[in-house]
Amino acid sequence: MLLLLLGIVVLHVAGLVLLLVSTIVSAWAVNPSSSSDLWTNCTVLNGASKCDPADTGVWIQAVQALMILSIIFSFLSLFLFFCQLFTLQKGGRFFLTGAFQILASLFVMSGAIIYTVMNTGWVPESDSYGFSYILAWVAFPLALISGLIYVILRKRE
Repeated sequence: MLLLLLGIVVLHVAGLVLLLVSTIVSAWAVNPSSSSDLWTNCTVLNGASKCDPADTGVWIQAVQALMILSIIFSFLSLFLFFCQLFTLQKGGRFFLTGAFQILASLFVMSGAIIYTVMNTGWVPESDSYGFSYILAWVAFPLALISGLIYVILRKRE
C-alpha cells in the first residue's frame, strides 16, 4: 500500500511540475529568432533581445487564468490528499482530492485548446509549437489519470 501511495504522489508531483514549467517557460510558440508564451513575446534582432508583454486580448488572459487555476487546483489537491490521508476513516475514498485534480486537468486542457484555436491570429505562421505547449498537453492526461486514481482509491490500514 505504501508503494501505491508513493506512486500516486510521484505521478501527481510530476504533473504539477509539468504544469509549472509549461506556464512559466517562454516556449509556447518558437522560431529561430523569437519565442512566445502566455506572458511575453521575445524577439532577437542583431544580437539584441526585445521582449514585449503578451497580447491583451481576452483569449490570452483566459489561457493565463486557466493555467494558473490548474496549478492552484493541483496544489490544493496534493494538500487535500495529505490531509485526507491522515484524517479519512478506513475504507473512505479520496473524492475531494480526485475532484480537485480532475478540475485541474480540465483547466489545463481548456487553456491549451483555447491557445491552439486562437494561436493562428496572434503568432506568425513561421512559428511552431514549443516544448511548453507540449508539456501542457502532457500534463493534462497525467492530472486526469491521477485524479481518477484518487477517486477510485480507498484508504486502508
